[in-house]
Order: sequence, then C-alpha cells, then structure tokens
Amino acid sequence: MNNKILYSLLAVSPSFLAQGAEVAMASEEEIERIQVSQMWQPYRGNVPLVETPQAVDTISADVLENEGITHLMEALEFSPSVVRQNNSGGLFDSFAMRGFSGDENNPSGYLVNGFNSRGYNGNRSTANVETIEVMKGPGSALYGQGEPGGTVNIITKKPQFDEQGYLQGTVGNNDKKQLEFDYTNGLNDDVAFRINGAYEDSDSYRDHVYLEALYLNPSLLWNISDVTSVSYEMEILDQKKPWDRGVYVLDNDFDATNPEDFYGDPRDGAHQVKALGHQLLLNHSLTDDWHLLAGLAYRESSMDGTSSDTELSDGRQLIYDDPNTLSRQRRVRDYDAQDLSARFELSGELTIANITNNLLFGLDYYQYDLDTDYKRWRTAWGSGDPTYSIDPNNPDYTQPQPEATQNKLTEETQTGLGFYAQDLLELTERTKLLLGFRVDKIEKDLVNKLDNTEQSDDQTQVTPRIGLTYKMTDNLVLYTSYAEGFRPNSGIDSSGNSFEPEETKSFEFGAKWDDILERFSGSIALFDAEKSNLLTLNPGTGQSDTLGEVESQGIEFDLVTELGYNTRIELAYAYTDAKTKNEATNLDWGTVIPAGSRLINVAEHVGHLSLRHDTELMGKPTYLGTTVHYVGDRLGETTDPDYILPSYTIVNLGAVVEMSDQLTLKLDVNNLFDEEYFVNSYHKLWTMPGAPLNYTVSVKYSF
Repeated sequence: MNNKILYSLLAVSPSFLAQGAEVAMASEEEIERIQVSQMWQPYRGNVPLVETPQAVDTISADVLENEGITHLMEALEFSPSVVRQNNSGGLFDSFAMRGFSGDENNPSGYLVNGFNSRGYNGNRSTANVETIEVMKGPGSALYGQGEPGGTVNIITKKPQFDEQGYLQGTVGNNDKKQLEFDYTNGLNDDVAFRINGAYEDSDSYRDHVYLEALYLNPSLLWNISDVTSVSYEMEILDQKKPWDRGVYVLDNDFDATNPEDFYGDPRDGAHQVKALGHQLLLNHSLTDDWHLLAGLAYRESSMDGTSSDTELSDGRQLIYDDPNTLSRQRRVRDYDAQDLSARFELSGELTIANITNNLLFGLDYYQYDLDTDYKRWRTAWGSGDPTYSIDPNNPDYTQPQPEATQNKLTEETQTGLGFYAQDLLELTERTKLLLGFRVDKIEKDLVNKLDNTEQSDDQTQVTPRIGLTYKMTDNLVLYTSYAEGFRPNSGIDSSGNSFEPEETKSFEFGAKWDDILERFSGSIALFDAEKSNLLTLNPGTGQSDTLGEVESQGIEFDLVTELGYNTRIELAYAYTDAKTKNEATNLDWGTVIPAGSRLINVAEHVGHLSLRHDTELMGKPTYLGTTVHYVGDRLGETTDPDYILPSYTIVNLGAVVEMSDQLTLKLDVNNLFDEEYFVNSYHKLWTMPGAPLNYTVSVKYSF
C-alpha cells in the first residue's frame, strides 16, 4: 500500500477517526448525551475479563503515577508472571510470561487496544497508558500471534469532553530530565480530542549510555450518533540510545564487575528507533444486544545504527587468556518494518433453549514486511588477532574502526488471515462454559538477497479453546481452561533456512475472589504449557536458532487486602518451572543441551510485596508507598548451565503530596539499599547490571 495515499486518507477522512468506547458524558447545560461503556472490547465482545476463565493482572494509570513508572518494562514488574529477557542492547522491550518468550533477537509482542504492535517500539513510554492488562494463560490463543504464557494488552487514554490535563516535569540523578503532558477537551458536543506524550533527555548509570526520546500520541473521538462512534489514534516515536551489551563476568565472579563499565565505542553514537502508527476503530450498536466493531491499524517502524560489541565466540575472544584484552566485533544495522492490520467483529447475546449465548465472530488480517540489512566485522577464528580489542580497565577510543561487511540482507513478508468464533454459554446461574476456536492461514515469503534465493511457506492451522467457570459464591469463582496456539517465526537461522512456526498447548486451573469478608481480593492459578520451535540466540553467530520443544509448569498467587480505611497491602508470587522438553544439539554451538535444561533468564521464584498508605502531611493529602521486589536466580547463558545470575531483592519508595488542587509533588527512590544485581543476560560476556540507588523528583500541574 502506498504510504502517502494511506496518510492522506487518514488526514481527510474524519469519519474514520476512532477508538470508541466513550461517546459522551452528560452535561447539565446541554442536551443529554449517552455514554457508550467500555463493555465491548476487541476479541472479548460483551464478556468482561472477570468472567473469562483466565487469570489477569491489571496495572492502572494510578499505580504508574504513584510509583513513578515511566516505561513499560518497569510497569510489568508488578506482574510476577513476567520476567525481563534479553533486550538486544537495550533498544526495545523484551520479556517472558510464564517462562515463554519470543525470539531473543526481536522485540516482545504485545497488543495496543487489541491490535498487535509488531516491529520496533523502542522502550515504550507509559505517558498515554490508561491500563495495562496482563492476560495470562490459554486465553491468549484467541488473539492470534500470542504466547502460551499470555498476552499484554495496553489500553491507551481516550479523549474526554470535559477539559482536563496536566504538565509534569521530572529531574533526578544521572542527569535525568523528562517533561510529560496530557490535554483533552471537547471541540463540540460530538467531537473530542486528546494529545499526550513525553520528552526525555537523560544520562544513565552506564558510562556513555544515554536516552533521548520523544513520544507523542494525538487522538480524536467522533460520536456520530448515540449508537455509533469512530476514533483515531496516532503514535509518534523518535528514540536515540547507544547499543549497550552490559558487562562481562568471568569465573562467575559477579563481585568483580562495575555496573558503570561500558565496552562499546562512544564514537558509534546512538541507535535510532522511529515509529509512526495509526489506529482507527468503529463501534456501532446494532441493537441493545448486538454490536459491530471494525478496526484498521498501520504502523511503520525502523531501527538503525552502529555498535561495537564484545565478541562471544571462544575462538575469537582473548579476555580468557589476557585480562587486559577484550575482543570486540563491529555491527551495523538498518532494519525497517511495515505492519498493516484489519479486524471486523460481531458480538452479542442470543438465547437458545433457555441458555444465554454470548457470541463473538471475528475476522482479522495482517501483512507484515520486515527488511533486514545487517553488516558485521569480526576477527578470524583462532587467530589471536587483537585488532579492535579494548583494555577494559583503560579503554582507548582513538584506534581505527574496522569496516563491517554484509552479513545478512533479507526481505520478508508475512500475511495472515484469521477467523475466530467464541461462545460463552450461561448453563446455569453459576456455571458458564466457554467454547472457541481460531483458524489461521499464514503465508510467508523470504528473499535472501545475498545468494538470491527465495523461500515460501504457507500453512493453515485450527486452534481450539475451551473453558469453564463456576461461581461458588457471590465472591468466589473457580475456572479451568485449555487452548492451543500457532505463530509464525520471523527470519532465517545461521544456515539460511526459514524457521518453522511455533505451536503451543496450555492448560490452567484457578480461582478468583473479590471482597471476601469485605477485605480480601485475589486469585490463584496452576498452569501447564508447552511450545515447539522456540527460538534462542546462537552465541557463535549472533543470530537465532531453534531450541526445540520447551515446557513450563507453575503456580501464581496474588492477594490484596485492606488493613484499614487508608492502608492497602498487595502480595504477588509466581513459581515457574520452565525447561527444555527434548535434547537439542547444535553444531554451531558445539554443545548438547539436555532435556530438562532451564530456559534463559526465567526465574523459578518471583514476587513483590507492596504497602500503600494514604495520610496527611502538614495538612496536605499524601500518598506513601513501598514495594519490595524479589527475583530468584536465573540461567544466564543457554549453552552454559553453570552460568547462573544471582537472585536479588530491591526496595522502592514513593511519596506523593497534593500541595493544592492543581499542584502535586512526587518523590521516587528506587533500589533504596543500593543492591548490586543483574537483570538479564545473553551470555557471560553480555550481562546487564541493574541500576544502583537512584531517585527522581517531579512537579505536576493539573488543570
């Protein structure tokens, strides 16, 4: 599709501007307007999350604000099912849920307002986030392209008809500077707009590593009538950040590392991530019981830059024999992605034989184009060549920089057409049965321009879903669920072959409770899932290779209780046993990975304890909060079972004081006790240390 034509259509067609759930709010002076609730949601229809047979963690905008969270990965730490994964030099967000992640060389997938956000997202800001839904378990299969561990859905802030907004400035150590804003208002009785975003220009605890980023999100809502709304949202991202592989760890001596040390080359400058995205959504109520939803999304994104990375290959690395010589390689990246998605849904209620059926029928389509231009320079195997090496204790950044040569040049196109259907049958007042399935037809074409070869693949897959909920009391619900999933893998392996798609199976049993004894809310879930054709990093080549079949079992628990009118405690814990299911042998690695080996960066034990208290300070309403995060030890290298990242516990504090109706002061302190820890790793030579003690102070003016 011609991009200029698409942008022109978006600009001149206000009838397509859409994300609709809120039509209007009643006004005392004006004619009453009807507010269409958020009841009708993509892939869910009229079924609220609480009635679905799956566990869900919800992270609200209030939590993000009170805890001083400005990026997605920080927010996801409030779900113990999610752990950080390798983030390819810190240029995008990468995570695993219930032990499962996607390709380590690509960003983790998630949804934004129900649309898959494929391509390059940088380090996503929370400036336009209303709610983050961490939807765990088998239910993710319905959304397509999902992991068996679950799916993250980001719901953005929507236009309002009453004028409101804020301007917030933040400063902190490491020369942190950030400006965040939000403004919304009605243009007339039927049209409202909103624009929010953030600009950050900050250094970091890592030498020569900084972040300069602009996030901008304008949106528009048009209430065509009391039953029809259309909305449009735009995403603008421009992020600059140096590629950062972290530190190296020899002989498991983590104490010998310095979290500030940087082994790249400052002359490489920053990698740049850019994105321009559009979302349109039409909501139309056909009757009181039936609803139509149609959506279109288009997104262009890119990532390009140069980096100098520590060499991973044992035959090329000199640090093992000479502590003053760290071998490096040089890489140049120019990646571009285009993602077009469309969705059409019909949902509603139908009573058959005195059984209410909550029906959902949907059709979705996507075309994803990924162009990869990758160049690399490295020393010859076993040569002992110190060219472009660095003394890690006394780095010299004046040496000549070698020229990288073409290593990978591909053009890939994925197209997918999916049909899905779901029925939640209300068998009795207490028992509900969910039946669903999805049919995917996927076509994949990949051109390797280095050897002028083409590979094509197409596959049709049917994936079922079944679940049951039983309401034991008004406050306690039991549920069970089973689903299968299917997702194509992007790219080629080190031998130039296209990857086979992932296939998944997952089972879950759990319980949810709310306001038991007017005090306790929470959930518990036991899960068992498996996946075939998991991709992992090949340390020898720096590209992805398949790890075969993997499986994960575990238990999750969360509990929220009110100690008093103003005090709230939240406890969340997850045990995840994620491991390989079969033995994997790879000639490039020169090693065998036995069945039952741990999966990289996945901790068996993860949890947090939060205490939040509302009080007054000098007569001013004040919020005080503290959170203790615990992450257990993790495998730090797929090919070395003895390289284990140590467990860690960090304590964060937050305080918010409302000086007036308009002015708010905030203080956030992270890693209060200056714990030395490591957040993720590709390899013992690419290990990312966590941030030492850091703080921010914010002033917020609301209107």
